Amino acid sequence: MKNRIIFIITAIFAYNLNAQTPTTIVPDVDSRVITTGMPFLLIAPDARSAGMGDIGVATSVDAYSQKWNPAKYVFSEAKSGVSLSYTPYLSKLVNDIGIGYVSYFNRINEQSAFGASLTYFSLGEIEFRETADDTPLIQKPNEFALDLSYTLRLSDQFGMAVAMRYLRSDLKIRQDNVETDAASTFGVDITGFYQSEEEAYNDFNGRWRMGFALQNLGPTFTYTDGGPDNFQPTNLRLGAGFDFIFDQYNTLAVTAEFTKLLVPTPPVTGTEREFNDDNGNGVYDPEDGETLGAIVDDRVIIEGEENRDVSFISGIFQSFGDAPGGFKEELQEFTYALGAEYKYQDAFAFRAGYFNEHEDKGARKFFALGAGFKYNVINVDLSYLFSASKIQSPLESTLRFSLTFNLGAGTYNEY
Repeated sequence: MKNRIIFIITAIFAYNLNAQTPTTIVPDVDSRVITTGMPFLLIAPDARSAGMGDIGVATSVDAYSQKWNPAKYVFSEAKSGVSLSYTPYLSKLVNDIGIGYVSYFNRINEQSAFGASLTYFSLGEIEFRETADDTPLIQKPNEFALDLSYTLRLSDQFGMAVAMRYLRSDLKIRQDNVETDAASTFGVDITGFYQSEEEAYNDFNGRWRMGFALQNLGPTFTYTDGGPDNFQPTNLRLGAGFDFIFDQYNTLAVTAEFTKLLVPTPPVTGTEREFNDDNGNGVYDPEDGETLGAIVDDRVIIEGEENRDVSFISGIFQSFGDAPGGFKEELQEFTYALGAEYKYQDAFAFRAGYFNEHEDKGARKFFALGAGFKYNVINVDLSYLFSASKIQSPLESTLRFSLTFNLGAGTYNEY
């Protein structure tokens, strides 16, 4: 299907591709959403994590751990595994935009493992034309990430991993006045995972899980010579969970996760002046005079310019204290998710989760349900999302499937 959402795609590309000099931007002071390049890296590619509210840094190991926390691979009971998944995107509007994901891991021995994955985001086939009678210009923009990881077990209960990633974003649109090219860069993940021994409590046994991940650490990238720098979606994930082991057949795992983007917050900068209150009502109206800016405490900011001309390393440290609203706004930049997974005989799983992002930072809020089935060495997972925000999710009412092949299951004994 040839997409009819040209105005959306064009708006996205216009920011990334057309700006030859720093763009004059005055952000809405009531809504400072942090934006990055290649945001597809923040989308959950697998149905298991999606069914628990997009969490994965501290959940139990599976083949999709390459995406969330490859340090979990040294706790896998399977020798190796392969996963396949496809996530439709904007499925209510089009049928050819989606994210494909494939991963592989191999536990080399008791102490180490390696993994690899490919994430491919296709924006489908898009027609561009000036009039309805023109011959269309067909574009097929896409982005992908290819990564490799190595995991080392540092103790019986703790492992760490490093992942290297190559990123390529081909969103160029042929234009007469702008020379654009596919952008590429590299990123690094540093992750850790802790899993306790099984402990006996009064009515059940239990096991603690904790994990962290610093993801997409790497340089900025541009689409044009002299164009604006685009930050990777560098982020910090922290998670913890507990397994309620009622007996050999029934287990309930609950997990909580917090995430923060480690890129600069769009600032409120520029020259300030008091507005002309021509009608005397004490409130700024368009009739009071032309302005190019936003209103802050009854003052109009004009000639504002967004300045994020810093390295990605400086941006990481700056991200913890650069919010114009102070500490309160910094806290708003954290998202959190809660998820639960019930397993019966390790053959059937039911999942539920909730994800929350502050209204002024994107307003992503949704509930998720999921299920999983295991037959021999094959796992089939599915999930469904319900939006809980006034801003509907692009994945609203989308049924997602994932497939996993666990090879050499039972080779290691971890539980």
